Amino acid sequence: MSFNTFGHLYRTTTWGESHGPAIGCIIDGCPPNIPVEIADIQKWLDKRKPGQSRFTTQRKETDDVEILSGVFQGKTTGTPISLLIRNIDSRSKDYEQIKDKFRPGHADFTYEKKYGHRDYRGGGRQSARETACRVASGAVARKILGSNISIKGAVIQIGTLCINRTNWNEDEIDNNSFWCPDFHTVNKWEEYLDDIRKSGSSVGAIIEVIAKGVPIGLGAPIYKKLDADIAGAIMSINAVKGVEIGSGFNSGTLRGEDNADEISITDGKINFHSNNSGGILGGISSGEDIVVRFAVKPTSSILMEKRTINKQNQNDTIKTKGRHDPCVGIRAVPVAEAMLACVLADHLLLHRGQIGGRDGET
Repeated sequence: MSFNTFGHLYRTTTWGESHGPAIGCIIDGCPPNIPVEIADIQKWLDKRKPGQSRFTTQRKETDDVEILSGVFQGKTTGTPISLLIRNIDSRSKDYEQIKDKFRPGHADFTYEKKYGHRDYRGGGRQSARETACRVASGAVARKILGSNISIKGAVIQIGTLCINRTNWNEDEIDNNSFWCPDFHTVNKWEEYLDDIRKSGSSVGAIIEVIAKGVPIGLGAPIYKKLDADIAGAIMSINAVKGVEIGSGFNSGTLRGEDNADEISITDGKINFHSNNSGGILGGISSGEDIVVRFAVKPTSSILMEKRTINKQNQNDTIKTKGRHDPCVGIRAVPVAEAMLACVLADHLLLHRGQIGGRDGET
């Protein structure tokens, strides 16, 4: 199985399976002398780990990270950073009865047809368990970016229920189980998801991630567009089926004068009067907030019986047991933040190489 690495200069290779002894990643290209402690990584893994509310899978993983290489006396050495996370609560027996069946909506069918062999225990490599490795790498990427760049994600819609954007309060996001910026929507989502969960079904979600403080100039205008790399990184997350930046698909409904982000200078400071571009113009960061939204499909593993086929190419039915998220989109928030951090760190390093000794706007 190829292509387990993402990034150009800041490169992350992930490894491991959902029900194997451990998962982990190798980070190559991190500059030396970046302060990194286990706590810097663990705090982000703690935000992603399962079992933190009744609205996520009840698999209990501590996700304690171990730094095996690349950090000495609290600083990166410039050599590959190896991070390990042990699996302690896998229950492979939950999958014994369906090991010869293809779960609808999962990659079981395509894996089997492509490779002729697959790990049926929780999906193996295709499991969202792998995203813990991305969050770990994203934590190191944040250290490269520094404190002037902040990245914050929020769930803005679960199923058919949207937040009221006039109630947006960033401080509220970490105060509830949904990463919801609208306090008044939390109770509605709780009731809605309780009904979904009790029925044995699942539902999708839409997440928004905003990066603030990104300097002007990241990205290259043809084959290394910043927005193209961001879109690809977000689309690589399990269950993501659509990505938009800035006004996104709504741009197709606007007139030119409404979509254009007008610019002016006041007291020597450049001001954009809107941000339909989502902070990226011509593939290059403009200095405005980078705004990314993406859609996550409903969890495919549900308790309702569904039609499928088996490895013998026979019609069959399947009912998935085990511990699954009624809305997998909730735990996608810290994963998306991490992927955006990795892309921005990669482009920051690329930018330094592109402009040579010229400081430019950064």
